[in-house]
Amino acid sequence: MNQKKTSIFTLRNLLVLHSDYLNELQKKTPETRGTYERTLREFMRWLHLEKSFHFTSEDIERYKRHLFRQKKLTHTSVVMYLTSVRKFCEYLMRRGVLKENPARAVPGGTPPVQHTRKSISIGDVFNFLQTIDRTNEIGFRDFAMAKLMINCGLSEIELVRANVEDVILQKKGLRLRVQGKGKKSKDTVLLVVDEACEAMKSYLSYRTKSKPSDPLFMSAGNRTRGDRMTSRGIRERINFYLTKAGIKNGEARKITALSLRQTAIQMMAHQGASFADIQERFRITKPTTLKLYLNEST
Repeated sequence: MNQKKTSIFTLRNLLVLHSDYLNELQKKTPETRGTYERTLREFMRWLHLEKSFHFTSEDIERYKRHLFRQKKLTHTSVVMYLTSVRKFCEYLMRRGVLKENPARAVPGGTPPVQHTRKSISIGDVFNFLQTIDRTNEIGFRDFAMAKLMINCGLSEIELVRANVEDVILQKKGLRLRVQGKGKKSKDTVLLVVDEACEAMKSYLSYRTKSKPSDPLFMSAGNRTRGDRMTSRGIRERINFYLTKAGIKNGEARKITALSLRQTAIQMMAHQGASFADIQERFRITKPTTLKLYLNEST
């Protein structure tokens, strides 16, 4: 049953509740907190312009249409934005402000039949890597991250969570402990293949004075040096090189850092790897997810 259509909030009261909710999010991981804060910001901006919002499922549907039509978001993004609204409404229920969650009955939309990001060609991968100027620490850091994404399939969050102590140097090469999305511990030890191993060793030559608990990939700027890189920071660096190499070419929303992972998966498939081998290498638990990654090559 929908909420009765009466104005249950003033904008001022809602802003206070929003602020309290953000304080509660401090208990979440930085990545989760950042995602909820960023996506909920658009909802609050929309609410400010909507004079007839009463927290009904019909209102949430209007917001959903706004995300699709005005913001031009993909299905995946809309799902994420609606999830943040759903979580906020759950908080309002705990505070006794709402009796039911109006966002719970509003689905994100029709699932995509293919992945929302495009892969790039092997030639593009080569050009992309060539644009990374390896004459300083930033260049070697960015090259190492790119090689780990392309050759080992590391995701942004796995790069963000890695510490110096997670690197295991062995006579035969190098291994890396990784903590994937949704994981609470670094329960996977990944073999760093030869193509990425040399890039990692070159970058680590700049980190000889690091403590074991220091982030493996950290900011090298004058004011932020020592801070752990964020998913957004990694994304911006990868996008910088993709743009520099002329690969985005008007496809800014479809060719992103995730394209490197998708390309790596498809390269492995083209080389004859089995479905199971690809799942293991890229730590993909759902077969349907892998099918989306492989959709362009099937």
